[in-house]
Amino acid sequence: MSAVRFAAIGDSFTEGVGDELPDGRVRGWADVAAQGWADAAGQPIQYANFAIRGKLAWPIIEQQLEPALALKPTHLSFNGGGNDMLRPRTSVEHIADTFSRVLRRCDEEGVTLILLSGANPSGQLPMGTLIQRRGDELSAAVLRRVANRPDVIRALNWPDRELSTGRYWSEDRLHMNTAGHHRVAARVLHGLGYEPPDEWWAPNTDGASTPAGLAYYRQHVGPWMKRRLTRTSSGDGRSAKYPTWVERVPQ
Repeated sequence: MSAVRFAAIGDSFTEGVGDELPDGRVRGWADVAAQGWADAAGQPIQYANFAIRGKLAWPIIEQQLEPALALKPTHLSFNGGGNDMLRPRTSVEHIADTFSRVLRRCDEEGVTLILLSGANPSGQLPMGTLIQRRGDELSAAVLRRVANRPDVIRALNWPDRELSTGRYWSEDRLHMNTAGHHRVAARVLHGLGYEPPDEWWAPNTDGASTPAGLAYYRQHVGPWMKRRLTRTSSGDGRSAKYPTWVERVPQ
């Protein structure tokens, strides 16, 4: 079996926000999947993660895609558009075009694309109906672009109704918690042809204790609105956590 080199690009979903370790570092589905991949394959794999929270879809492409491909990966994962969907004026087709760009560059470089859709937070958010509609439209637009590509590995989380329930989300209601990230990692491994541990699909957790009413708006919605007004991002000043290969060995 040839050596696996797995690179991930994206936003907070792929960086791992919501799955914080005791030392304050974020882990997330890509980290979990990389280790699970090494365990399931019984051999070390190389892993890199360029994702940075707060990024819009096209800046992900402009800032992360080519550095990731420069590492000569065998597999590249991509998800984006979650932050775009929260903006008032958003073109779903313009977001979906990023997926076409990634697929074209992967084809040119001989890289297998792992295509992910994000989990669906709409049932718990103030703008839930709008986010649901845009997410449905984006999912359909992306799937049209890969309809005739059985070689693209799909890990489609948006239609997963179980994953959209509160037990898989952190207190900000926008990012998955540890349980959510493990369920996504399970779907990625399944797409790769491996069986993940059963507990990854349904971890034993009741989710985060979520602030309600004004407390929620003060703690989470207010800071988000301030960033929009000041044209800042939660990812400003942050760098990729694994911009070069790190090795994951079977455990």
